[in-house]
Amino acid sequence: MIRPKRSTLKSRSQVSLEREYKFLHSTTTWSGVPIMGANMDTVGTFEMALALAKENLFTAIHKHYSLK
Repeated sequence: MIRPKRSTLKSRSQVSLEREYKFLHSTTTWSGVPIMGANMDTVGTFEMALALAKENLFTAIHKHYSLK
């Protein structure tokens, strides 16, 4: 997803990891940093999803959680 290429930036502080994605077969777009929290027991929790959502990041919720 992130490939190195030549740049005209003068400093690493000028780098932005934010990207915009357009979903196939949909008019929906998403803008953010393409990082996802894993769906492991201790990472893919609802609390982690809320914390990462504040930074506009994804979380794969653990499969044993219900919608309730």
